[in-house]
Amino acid sequence: MARAPIVTLISQKGGAGKTTVTMQLAAGLARRGRQVEVVDLDMQESASRWAAAALPGHPFPAKVHLFTQAPLELPDKLAKWRKRADVILLDCPPSIDHPRTLAALNHTDLAIIPVVPSPTDLWSTRAVERLIVSLQATRPGLRGVLVPNRVMRTSLASDVMAVMQEFDLPVLSTLLNQRTAYAQSAAIGGSVFDLGSAAQPAQLEVLRLVSAVVKQLGVKA
Repeated sequence: MARAPIVTLISQKGGAGKTTVTMQLAAGLARRGRQVEVVDLDMQESASRWAAAALPGHPFPAKVHLFTQAPLELPDKLAKWRKRADVILLDCPPSIDHPRTLAALNHTDLAIIPVVPSPTDLWSTRAVERLIVSLQATRPGLRGVLVPNRVMRTSLASDVMAVMQEFDLPVLSTLLNQRTAYAQSAAIGGSVFDLGSAAQPAQLEVLRLVSAVVKQLGVKA
């Protein structure tokens, strides 16, 4: 890749699974031989804590940077990381009004919005969508997609996912179900690929997510 694309994980409220999607996506891309840089912009430092939980000798497969500087310093940092990365993932605060979120979107190629299939999450996603669509007016290269996350097999979830198809932003054809494997991988500072054959359903979900994201970026990975 001549220029490392920047993928931003964004939501309007906590609990949508931004960090989970970020870290699983990072691990999946790394398995394809890509150099991935994760930038933790969230004050909760979840991505950084996730990577720090890795066992000695088994580091997380992507570099994770905790960004604590002023938002205006982000462009210089991204330029530095881009020199050695194939893909950069930004894990934003759970607020579309936060200065770090807005700074990240100024440099984003693809915004991924994890959506838990529930009415309240659907309502908050509308606000994120409005922001992305408004930014596309001045940044036509910015793309945004919805990713169903923490999906449970209930009639309510099915109804909500049907409503998601009516959004202006497209819904990726892949999803992540509610599985203990995702929480387990966080506990060991790794990904579902570190959990063996018992986590195969989750591994397949992540691989499909990686393929869908790569397709959106229009690059080979």
